[in-house]
Amino acid sequence: MARLRGTGMAAVNYPTGMNLGGDPSQALIHATTSGSFVVSLSATDLGQGLKTVIGQIAAETLGVEFGEIVVDTADTDTGPHDMGTFASRATHRVGNAVIAAATEARQALLDVASEELEAAVEDLEIDGHGNLMVKGVPSRSVRVADIAALAQFKYGRTIAGRGSYMKPKSIVDPETGAMDPDSTEAHACTVAEVEVDTETGEVTVLSIRSAYEVGRQVNPALVAGQIEGGAWMGMSHALYETTAPYYPAVDHSPRDFSEYLMPGTLEMPIVESVILEMPSSNGPYGVKGLGEMTANSPIPAIVNAIYHATGVRIDELPVTPEKILRGLDAMAHASS
Repeated sequence: MARLRGTGMAAVNYPTGMNLGGDPSQALIHATTSGSFVVSLSATDLGQGLKTVIGQIAAETLGVEFGEIVVDTADTDTGPHDMGTFASRATHRVGNAVIAAATEARQALLDVASEELEAAVEDLEIDGHGNLMVKGVPSRSVRVADIAALAQFKYGRTIAGRGSYMKPKSIVDPETGAMDPDSTEAHACTVAEVEVDTETGEVTVLSIRSAYEVGRQVNPALVAGQIEGGAWMGMSHALYETTAPYYPAVDHSPRDFSEYLMPGTLEMPIVESVILEMPSSNGPYGVKGLGEMTANSPIPAIVNAIYHATGVRIDELPVTPEKILRGLDAMAHASS
């Protein structure tokens, strides 16, 4: 009996968006009298940080501070259309729609400022901190908040914008099956190190190290969080989670979360990652979808590491101690 160590690698490419009738997202933006901007969406933040990155994208496009952006994802009755939060599409699709809406709202803002400052629109700029000024003449400036108020109370105008992003549906070639199902693709490579106890079949994941090509990071802290969460989720899929341990039979299925196994904090391995930025040509500021991909490559990397350590090739998840022990026993009988 021994503790054997092994290393496994896996690489993936992951599509952003789907081919469902164009897979559209829409956004609306309007300025309040205080100079803040409300972004109205039907896209849902599932905890992945969508509201944060959308606020950043809106602020960048409008030229105002992040704190001046309110992202409202109330409900589908009051918000513009969105296909949904899936396929790692949200930042890409919604971000593009928000850029379009913010660009239109920015133009409306500049039109009012042009009258107030008596300057041509092309001679105006917004500095990113909520100041609107004549280029090269800093003394001729006004706060964006003041223009937002003047638009409504002096000029009777609305500072607002509408945006939509849709990738035209790609028709499948009936002869070859060729099609263009996504908008862009992100990439990842993971190396996992494991230790396998040949007496008990228990697997300990020692480290998960990855390289991720994500287009461009809008929020590096959220990217890091998704990668660490994905490593945990991938390890959980590989070694713990199952709703049907004797599939296709339903015998001994977990009844609740006290029986549905997942790794705890003490089981978390070393998680390290390197981020590569190769901006997408059609993503908002170069963004590609990241969320779901982070749980993909750790799974085969762990399974490959188990094979490297023991010589046992397992092709069903989760990789339980029982499966490893049966594999070791089969190898022993085959060699005897």
